[in-house]
Amino acid sequence: MLSVAEALNLILAAARQVDEFDTLPTLQANGRILATSQASGLDVPPMDNSQMDGYAVRATDCAGASASKPARLKVAQRIPAGHVGQPLQPGTAARIFTGAMIPDGADAVVMQEQCELHKEADGDWVTVSHAPVSGEWIRRRGEDIRAGSTILEAGTRLRAQELGLAASVGLATLPVMRRLRVAVFFTGDELAMPGETLKPGAIYNSNRFLLRGLLENLGCAITDYGIVPDSLQATRDTLREAAAGHDLIITSGGVSVGEEDHVKPAVEAEGRLNMWQIAMKPGKPLAFGEVDRRNDASGELGGKANGKAAAFFLGLPGNPVSSFITFLLFVRPFILRLQGVADVAPKAYAMRADFNWPKADRRNEFLRVKRNDAGGLDLFPNQGSAVLTSTVWSDGLVDNPPGQTIAAGDTVRFIPFADLLY
Repeated sequence: MLSVAEALNLILAAARQVDEFDTLPTLQANGRILATSQASGLDVPPMDNSQMDGYAVRATDCAGASASKPARLKVAQRIPAGHVGQPLQPGTAARIFTGAMIPDGADAVVMQEQCELHKEADGDWVTVSHAPVSGEWIRRRGEDIRAGSTILEAGTRLRAQELGLAASVGLATLPVMRRLRVAVFFTGDELAMPGETLKPGAIYNSNRFLLRGLLENLGCAITDYGIVPDSLQATRDTLREAAAGHDLIITSGGVSVGEEDHVKPAVEAEGRLNMWQIAMKPGKPLAFGEVDRRNDASGELGGKANGKAAAFFLGLPGNPVSSFITFLLFVRPFILRLQGVADVAPKAYAMRADFNWPKADRRNEFLRVKRNDAGGLDLFPNQGSAVLTSTVWSDGLVDNPPGQTIAAGDTVRFIPFADLLY
């Protein structure tokens, strides 16, 4: 069996990035993968502007100003944001608001809390009780972004902050990788759908809802073939149909070695398996390979989609926790890599275990845990691979190496779900 690191490296090394992209309005690009790097066509901010509501002044006019000896300046103009003021003359101040353009001649802003306005017969005057230095409370042109600089790299997954950055330089549209086309199906004659009456020996198909939700979070275009009968021919037929128009096929269940586990021989008949079984718990029976595409008319090999002669295949375990964890650790990184994202490996953080795990396993274990108010990690009491309540209670996983016990107070590797569930 491969280690977790070996398996992930094998899967990611096989990834072939899709070569098609869409151009979307920036407002509609949330969650998509940027296809090409984007540069700014302007400086941000585009002009020197005020960081504060206050008064734009010449610093020399307020030299030595203090509460006991304030500087007194004529208020010559008022400059709201979005308006352009007149050049500031010596001995005068401009009432200015946050974001407003600094007028020529001014080199500092004094916040309004350090000023007092006086309305007099000959107009408004301000007394300034602070001696500003040149540049005080001024945002300089281009201090955030310089024209021509790259603001977003290709392969960036666009979040709200990236969209805001793109909009700040006037990008009305963005090129994004097309949605990955993913086919899913589920094997097992024991599976039923919620709303149906459970027959003796049947269970509800929770994995269908689990995996579809995870794929939707990644923005995939999903074709759901539902529950496929437990037979080799039905499994082969579904694989062949799914391969025709999809980049990736994901199955749940049927990848073990029982007489009713038909996914492994079906994939080997319709393509090839490059990996099967990983030294991890839960999630050992994870399969990776390819399913060949066939010409629609003849059924012979040679059909292509997106220039590729095969669809990728990932077979997940049937136990729901195993399916959930293997998706987060392997399927999610693979999907992101197919769309051009470079940094896809799950990240772990050092945290304190507030529990004991006295029995080491020869496999890499992934324990469901939750952060507590004391800054440590609590362990869900039942770590069984079918206990789906553990995935709702917990907020991450402890990546526990093979042969490793854990004592309360030990430092462990914590992988938060918050990094993986979007």
